[in-house]
Amino acid sequence: MSAELLLAARGLTRRYRGSAGPALDGVDLGLTAGQRLAVVGESGAGKSTLTRLLLGLERPDAGEVTYRGRPVQPGRPSALHWFRRAVQVVPQDPGRSLNPRMRAGQAVAEPLRCLQVPGDHRARVAELLLAVGLDPDAAGRLPHEFSGGQRQRIALARALAPRPQVLIADEPVSALDAAVRLQVVELLRAVSDAEGVALLVVSHDLGVVTALCSDVVVLAGGRVVESGPVTRVLTDPASREAHALVAAVPRLVLT
Repeated sequence: MSAELLLAARGLTRRYRGSAGPALDGVDLGLTAGQRLAVVGESGAGKSTLTRLLLGLERPDAGEVTYRGRPVQPGRPSALHWFRRAVQVVPQDPGRSLNPRMRAGQAVAEPLRCLQVPGDHRARVAELLLAVGLDPDAAGRLPHEFSGGQRQRIALARALAPRPQVLIADEPVSALDAAVRLQVVELLRAVSDAEGVALLVVSHDLGVVTALCSDVVVLAGGRVVESGPVTRVLTDPASREAHALVAAVPRLVLT
């Protein structure tokens, strides 16, 4: 029995005024329940545009994004509450994504309040802080009191708060020191397994991709040029673009 298709893109095309060509051109992508899928590509390949479209932050010029077959159409924030509960994002830079005046517990509880998720929010916050390796007492501290790795743990706890089925991790360790990256990668992997959450990792770090994901999509010039199992694509790429990417991008060794 095949896994359920959760998040899907069909024929996604996006053009920006003043650009020579489309930022995305007919991109197809599918993320199934429990899958860990990476999107890789050089700078300018279209990764950031694809991420914004998948999150419903921009409207494509052609094609559509669906979640469990239901179209995701940007509009009033309240109209996408159903989608925000199901799909959450782990940001690239938690230092920027966390409100400096908001205590950690408030930050983790914010999506519960904004998305009107029922239940005991205080208990959920304590549960999540423990799940990401922080003491529940950390709920009363401000972001500047934490290290970069701890702030990324808080950002992950916040993303998990509404019990999503999909996490989109946008360069989840690029803002962290090398010594901390392995800890966050292992945490993402453990959380994905424990919660049964599908993971879409957008990254230029092939070491992170290899450690976290089973499948990969390679973007170049706004198009999908190759896709398949990570072990095959990154060791024996079939496309010229994927071969160049593998040869050019250094890997973080995660052991």
